[in-house]
Amino acid sequence: MPSVNRAYGEFKDKGFEVLLVDFREDPATVKRTVRERGYVAPVLLDQTGEVAGKVYGVWGPPTLFFVDRKGQLVGRAIGARGWDSPAAKTFLRALLEQKD
Repeated sequence: MPSVNRAYGEFKDKGFEVLLVDFREDPATVKRTVRERGYVAPVLLDQTGEVAGKVYGVWGPPTLFFVDRKGQLVGRAIGARGWDSPAAKTFLRALLEQKD
């Protein structure tokens, strides 16, 4: 997650959005974890897991969804990734450079 924080910090002024979704945990635990780990992106809570699991098919973190400026799903990745690599930054720049 540190590389997600860095990518968010680097690209948010270019329109990059990150939403962290926590599911099946109580709000106090999530709040403490966010503070301890220094997450900077907004965190959404799905306490029951109904939305994450049934609607989006997410049963284990981390799962990433890439949505373009038109709101279209353009990719999905399961598992931890490093977002500091040149390839990852090229991918993010390409998404951000797409026209509306």
